[in-house]
Amino acid sequence: MGHAEILIAGLLVAVAGLSSLARRLALPYPIVLVIGGALFGFVPGVPAITLNPNVVLVVFLPPLVYAAAFFANLNDMRANLRGLTLSSVGLVLVTTAVVAVASHALVRDLSWGAAFALGAVVSPTDPMAAATIMRRLDFPRRLVSVVEGEGLFNDATALVAYKVAVAAVIGGGFSLVNAGGKFILAAVGGVAIGIAVGWVIAAIRARTQDAQTSITISLFSGYAAFIPANAIGASGVLAAVTTGIYMGIRGPSIVDARTRLQGFFVWDVLDFILNASLFVLVGLELRTVVSGLTHESALTLVGYAVAVSAMVIVTRLVWFFTTPYLIRLLDRRPAQRPRRVGARPRLVIAWSGMRGAVSLAAALALPLRTNHGAAFPDRDLIIFLTFAVIFSTLILQGLTLPGLIRRLGIVRGSDEDAEELHARLAAVKAALAQIDELASADWTRDDTIERMRASYEYRKRRFAARAGKIEDDGYEDRSLAYQQLVQTVLGAQREALVKLRNDGEISNEVMNRVVQELDLEESRLEI
Repeated sequence: MGHAEILIAGLLVAVAGLSSLARRLALPYPIVLVIGGALFGFVPGVPAITLNPNVVLVVFLPPLVYAAAFFANLNDMRANLRGLTLSSVGLVLVTTAVVAVASHALVRDLSWGAAFALGAVVSPTDPMAAATIMRRLDFPRRLVSVVEGEGLFNDATALVAYKVAVAAVIGGGFSLVNAGGKFILAAVGGVAIGIAVGWVIAAIRARTQDAQTSITISLFSGYAAFIPANAIGASGVLAAVTTGIYMGIRGPSIVDARTRLQGFFVWDVLDFILNASLFVLVGLELRTVVSGLTHESALTLVGYAVAVSAMVIVTRLVWFFTTPYLIRLLDRRPAQRPRRVGARPRLVIAWSGMRGAVSLAAALALPLRTNHGAAFPDRDLIIFLTFAVIFSTLILQGLTLPGLIRRLGIVRGSDEDAEELHARLAAVKAALAQIDELASADWTRDDTIERMRASYEYRKRRFAARAGKIEDDGYEDRSLAYQQLVQTVLGAQREALVKLRNDGEISNEVMNRVVQELDLEESRLEI
C-alpha cells in the first residue's frame, strides 16, 4: 500500500474508533478526537503529511458554516443581537490584539504580521462541544443559542482579520485604514453575495422534485457562496453563513418532506465526517510541524503554548465580566433588563470558548511562502500553538464545563418545554381544522375522517395534559404502551421480510424498500 492508501484507511479507522470511544465515555467527540489525532500522528509507520494550504479552507469551511447557519435559532439570536455583535466582532478583535501583543513579546523574532495571524487564527470559538454538553445538561436554550450564534458569526470576523494579517506578511505591508476598509467591504460583499446565491438556490430547489438532486444542490450551496465571494476579496464565510440563513428560512416552504428527511440525515453525517477528519488530519500534520521546531526546546514550546492558551481563556473571561457592565452604564432603558444575562450563566458562556475546526482550517491554510519566495515566517510555530490552544480549551474547559453547570445549578425553565408543547398543540389544531374542512369533500370517506379525527383528538388531549391544561387521564402511559406495541409489531415484520429475502422469495431491493417504510413509521413514534 502507498502512503495515500494508508492515510485514507488510517483516517477512516481513526474517525470511527475515536468517535465510538467518545460515545462510550459520554464525551463530545471533538475532545477525544483532538487527543487521538495528536497521538495518531506519531504512530510509527503512519506517513507524515503536509496539507495543501490552498484547499484546506475551501474544502472544509463552506459546508460547516453553511450547515451551522441553516439550523441556527434566529429568533434567539435576534433577541440578543447587541451582545452577539459585541462578542462576534469586538471580542474577536480584542482577542486577536491581545494574543498578537503577548506572542510578539514572548516569542523571539516573531514578526507583528505573524503574531496577528496567530491571534486571528485562535480568536474564533467553536460551539460544537460546548453546545453538546449544554443540551445534555438541559442548559437554557436561549443561552445555548448565544454560544452557537457567537461561534457562527465570529468566524467571519476572525477570517477577515486573518486575511489582512496574512496579506501583510506575504506582501510586506500593513495599513490600519486600508485594513479597516477591507474589513467593511468584505463584510458587505459577503452578505450581498450570500443573499444573491441563496435566492438563486432557493429558486432552483423550489423547481427540483428529485430528492437526490435537491440534496446534492444543498451540499454545494456553501461552496456556491464561499468561492465567488472569496475570489473577489469578500468574506466567503459570511457569504456561506448568509446563504445558510436564507435557505434555513425558505427551506421548509420549498422542499418536500421526503427530501427534508433525507437531507437532515445526510447533513448530520457530513458535518460529523468533516469535523472529525479535520481533527485527525491536523494530528497527522502535527509531527511534521513539530519536526520543524527543532530550534526551540520542548520546555520553551510548552511555555509558549501555556501562555497563549492562558491569554485566550483569560481575555474571554475578562470580556464577559466587564463589557456587560459598561453597556448597562450606558443603556439603562427598562426594556433592556429582561435581556440581561446573570453572572452565573455568563460564567458558563465565558467558559464555553473552546476552539475547533475553523482555527484548525485557518492555521493549516497559512501559505507556505510569501510573494517574494521566502518561507512564511514561523508557520510551523503558529500551527503548533493553534493546536495547543485547541487542545487546552477542549480538554480543560470541555471536561470541566459539565461540573461547572451542575455546580451553578443552571437548568432550562419550564417556558422552553411550554414553547415546544405550544408548537405541537398548534400543529394538532391545524390538523383537526383541516380534517373538518376535508370531511365535506366528495373524495373523502367518513370512516377514514373519523379515524384520523380520533387519532388527532387523542394527541391533542395528550399534549394538553402534558401542558397542565387538562387532567392527565393516563395519556402518557397509554401512549408509551402503544409505542412499545407498535415497535414490537414492526420488529416482527422486519424479521419476516429478512426471512423471505434469505429464503429467496423476495429480492434484497424489495426487502429494503419495505423495511425503509417500516423504519419511517417507527421514527414517528417519538412524538
